[in-house]
Amino acid sequence: MPTPAPRTKTLAAALLLALGLAACGSPRPADTGGGTRKAAELPAAPKPAAAPAGLPGMPPLLRRDDVYAADRPNQLSPVVKDFPSRIYVPNTNSNTVSVIDPATYKVVETIPVGVQPQHVVPSWDLKTLWVNNNRGHTLTPIDPATGVAGKPVEVHDPYNLYFTPNGKYAVVMASLDRELVFRDPHTMERKKTVPVSCYGVNHADFSADGRYFVVSCEFSGELLKVDTEKMEVVGQQKLPFQGAMPQDVKISPDGKTFYIADMMAHGMWVLDGEKFTTPQLLPTGKGCHGLYVSRDSQEMYVSNRGEGSVSVFDFAQDKLTKKWWLPNGGSPDMGGVSADGKVLWLSGRYNSEVYAIDTATGKQLARIPVGSGPHGLAVYPQPGRYSLGHTGIFR
Repeated sequence: MPTPAPRTKTLAAALLLALGLAACGSPRPADTGGGTRKAAELPAAPKPAAAPAGLPGMPPLLRRDDVYAADRPNQLSPVVKDFPSRIYVPNTNSNTVSVIDPATYKVVETIPVGVQPQHVVPSWDLKTLWVNNNRGHTLTPIDPATGVAGKPVEVHDPYNLYFTPNGKYAVVMASLDRELVFRDPHTMERKKTVPVSCYGVNHADFSADGRYFVVSCEFSGELLKVDTEKMEVVGQQKLPFQGAMPQDVKISPDGKTFYIADMMAHGMWVLDGEKFTTPQLLPTGKGCHGLYVSRDSQEMYVSNRGEGSVSVFDFAQDKLTKKWWLPNGGSPDMGGVSADGKVLWLSGRYNSEVYAIDTATGKQLARIPVGSGPHGLAVYPQPGRYSLGHTGIFR
């Protein structure tokens, strides 16, 4: 029987073998001179992939998980903090803008504008309100500090108006011309015209990083995806509903989902903007039309113009939680939320009136007579650092 190896030699051999195997899996750390490797010298964990860079020149979001973080109650920009609180109502058939004092629920002024005013749109820099005189082919500027209208600017077929998130361009929704027209945001000089094959471009909203926006085409029931920087249509699809008429567009607070109101499908289309795959329909009510996010980013108010109601959608629960009915009916259309978040203001498109609705209870606070065909009502001022257009999409 052979003599067993000394125990110390056996342990040493085992240790050498273990070190050798370890060396096969990863490089041996350099000798630090201290015998034990310090934690600071361990290899750093791989960094997560960086988020895609935002649109050049776009102010960064205050919170990556909430595109509306700058829109909290009464969080007014220094630019607008001294502006009087007013409700501006374009009366499409009367060619006027009714100005309401929200403290008294009274019309305090009526401003003559061009032919067929559709929307009142806050400029990117928050200093001007632009009245879109669709058939008059002009934009009428209103100074929100004084309420005085300026000299109209010639712009063909301005059904609606948006601004790129970096403030570089205004984007005119030329509905009947079938064009997206990129213009100087101050002078409105035409910079680039993008012809589209769909009919009735009307509403839009931008991705969280500002690099693209989704556009609804009312008369052909289609959606467009547009590259903001290249100013090119990069996606187009037909909605899966016969006779679809998409209207307002809003992005979710987390930036992952677009909602598109559809007045003929009677609900909202739920769209993955990045993938731009076929959206799903969420029924809300007859004549689904306008979409407005609450000041705490928790809910979205959905106006159902065809039945005189407002549906309330909860983002976290991903479902409708309430429905408010206007007493004696009505035709709630476009509007916005008060600076303090307590009142939802909507035009009554076919009733020549404006509705003020308590956002806590859904109770109608006021019903105010205005001109004929009130449409894209703007509440001003509102919280936010800059405007993306329409009746007030703020970031």
